Amino acid sequence: MSEPTKQGVEPRVEPEPLAGRRVEPRVLRVPTESRSGANYYEVCLGRGLLSELGGLILSRCPAHGYGVITDSQVVTRYGAVVLESLRTAGGEVQLFQFPAGEWNKTREVWARASDEMLRAGFGRDGAVVALGGGVVGDLGGFVAATFLRGIPVVQVPTTLVAMLDSSIGGKTGVDTPAGKNLVGAFHPPALVVIDPETLGTLPAHQLAAGLAEAFKHGAIADAEYFERVAGSVGAFFAHDMDALEWMILRSLEIKAEVVAADEREAGYRKVLNFGHTVAHALEAITGYELLHGEAVAIGMVAEVRLGERVGVTRAGDAERLSRALEGARLPTELPADVSADAFFRAVALDKKRAGGVVEYTLLEEIGRVARSGDAWTRPVPEAVAREVLFGG
Repeated sequence: MSEPTKQGVEPRVEPEPLAGRRVEPRVLRVPTESRSGANYYEVCLGRGLLSELGGLILSRCPAHGYGVITDSQVVTRYGAVVLESLRTAGGEVQLFQFPAGEWNKTREVWARASDEMLRAGFGRDGAVVALGGGVVGDLGGFVAATFLRGIPVVQVPTTLVAMLDSSIGGKTGVDTPAGKNLVGAFHPPALVVIDPETLGTLPAHQLAAGLAEAFKHGAIADAEYFERVAGSVGAFFAHDMDALEWMILRSLEIKAEVVAADEREAGYRKVLNFGHTVAHALEAITGYELLHGEAVAIGMVAEVRLGERVGVTRAGDAERLSRALEGARLPTELPADVSADAFFRAVALDKKRAGGVVEYTLLEEIGRVARSGDAWTRPVPEAVAREVLFGG
């Protein structure tokens, strides 16, 4: 990426054999200032790592006991192998699960999980293992961030959107009736373990939703990567593991560079919000009927159209982006039953407001975010946004 990172901080991905192990993952070290005792955490990427999880976790995140937090869908597929791996490696482990679905990422479920861990006797020498997609990672991470004022969390994403985005960067939280992720904390993981073989069972619509994040990373930072993702969609849907692995790796590199430069989203990290101002409003209005990646796809196209309208984004990029997303089986238009009034009421509650005006991440062109001085987002008057998104 061409944008600045912290001086002397350059995340690198390189092969790093793990002694005595059958699997040799790629290891990415993500710098952090938010963890005591370490200035980075590791992201391990490799096929077959799920069955080897116990050794990885015990060596990199030693704890008296591990609370595996997952949902009702993931537990049926991967719960047994993860519990067996942890126990075989010598870990004390207990399982905590909640019903699957974004609508269950609430303060009530967070409280129930925390209470169950307290009843089970977990102390400050325990750790959380968040096993699942973005909902599990956000909620499990928030449990860890707040349990006894904070214990380590290991993120084990099993969906593409979680692998590319939510498992790294340390954002945790839950949704409220007012909007998505409005209660949360920054709590970087002690370790992230990504096994792309879990994508072999991922339904096509969820794989497509994850690809939205890959397109986002290309759109904000790497035009060549954007085009390569667009040209490899067939391989992704065929579950070509080589193709999926290089795509995951490049997205991890991009996100790690952004997070290293601005861990707590004071400025530059806001580029990762491209498409999300619109997306979060759509998710809230539709009751999370849209998958997160589907909402982000619609949001990215909407925000590029806004950029073209205010003269910031190169003309024609909205059409270019739409074609790429549609080729990946993603929606690009606002749902017909979403009214302008409902949309702008939802946007008004978004975290990205400043000075009473909603701010959007706009592109200069695909591969580069438009910057205004030190700001990486720009206010767009509601009247302009209404005209562009709803025709007046």
